[in-house]
Amino acid sequence: MNIQRALSHAQALGLPRLEAQMLLLHSLGQSVHARAWLITHAVDDLSAPQAAAFDALVQRRLRHEPVAYITGHKEFFGLDLQVDARVLDPRPDTEVLVEWALSVLADTPAPRVLDLGTGSGAIALALQSARPDAQVLAVDASAEALAVAAANAQRLGLAVEFYQGSWFSGWQACDTQFDVIVSNPPYVAHNDPHLAALRFEPLSALASGADGLDDLRHITAQALPHLTPSGWLLLEHGFDQAQAVQDLLGNQGFTAVQSRPDLAGILRCSGGQSPKVK
Repeated sequence: MNIQRALSHAQALGLPRLEAQMLLLHSLGQSVHARAWLITHAVDDLSAPQAAAFDALVQRRLRHEPVAYITGHKEFFGLDLQVDARVLDPRPDTEVLVEWALSVLADTPAPRVLDLGTGSGAIALALQSARPDAQVLAVDASAEALAVAAANAQRLGLAVEFYQGSWFSGWQACDTQFDVIVSNPPYVAHNDPHLAALRFEPLSALASGADGLDDLRHITAQALPHLTPSGWLLLEHGFDQAQAVQDLLGNQGFTAVQSRPDLAGILRCSGGQSPKVK
């Protein structure tokens, strides 16, 4: 079987072409972004071990294991992150949260930024990369997740500070006020049927109570003392939670409460500003 036929076979089994290409490249020891290489080698035959290795990866993906876990890498905001089952697979839509944070920080010199529930470190590292002058702190309750994030920071040469804690508890949160607090917390209801398709990802980073809002409630209720006057709290949430999160922010006294759409035009991030005078 040559490369072209191997890709066609994977697509016939149900894999999107891009995923099939990435998995084949990975199985052949090539960069997952080297799709031009596949074109120039389309008629090259796969050895029996190569074909078997590719088929094993295809079968893993057909069982809904994320491509990022299979390859060990995920690109986020131009950064090559190493990821595995200890952390969520970073989604492209989360880049909207990064862009929003950068926009509100545009006129703030040497900003202080806090990323709550950092996971792989995707948001914190993207912000640190875009704003080298920023002091970026990142927190996660999972020591395993922090190990992934810290390894990414070291490999990318980005000086994010990492702490273990549950949101604002368990570390020195009281010592600093931040110009922006960002978070992509768990926001899926614990009985949501979509969780079955996400079974390879850590449940603790996905589910949050009966309505999916438990962690969002906690963050919005605790954030104001940790923000500078006019500082922003920016949150990612579920596709149908924008109004609920706006209400949580408004009830806690945040101003300029608003939501931003994801790449599909769905309101996926909401945020508010700390009052200028506390």
